[in-house]
Order: sequence, then structure tokens, then C-alpha cells
Amino acid sequence: MVTGRTDEFRKDAVRIALTSGLTRRQVADDLGVGLSTLNKWVTAHRDTDVVSSEDRELARENERLRRENRILKEERDILKKATQFFASQKP
Repeated sequence: MVTGRTDEFRKDAVRIALTSGLTRRQVADDLGVGLSTLNKWVTAHRDTDVVSSEDRELARENERLRRENRILKEERDILKKATQFFASQKP
């Protein structure tokens, strides 16, 4: 792990962690930093203007839509299995 990251790098990392929809573990791994380091940066920059309120709102909406999409896919898969099951039943 490289030490002495620039402030700009830390701010970008925080912005990515808070808005990308990726887990912090994924962001830390992608950026080559430790998870605890990323968490410290997020805590230190959380109340700054690193992430605009509009970006935060978009990130929340993206997360809601990802959750909804996952649920819909699960429901679709269940319906496909049920359709296959009933189609295979002989009268």
C-alpha cells in the first residue's frame, strides 16, 4: 500500500465510496488502499463538500433502484420456475 496519498486522491476516494454504489471494500480494493484507511477518509470528509447533496441524492436513488431491480429479478426467476413446473405437469 502506498502512503502519502494526496488530498485530492482522498477526496476522490471518498466521493467514489459515497456515490458509486460499490461497497467500501470494493472501492478500497480498486484504489489499492486499506478498508480502514478508506473508512477514516470517509469519516474525515463526510461533512465537507466533497460530495454534493445532489450526488448524495442520486447515490441514494441508485441504491434504491438496485435493490428494487434485484427483488424484481428474484421474483421473475421464481415465476419462471413456477411456469416451468406447471407446464411439466400432465393433466
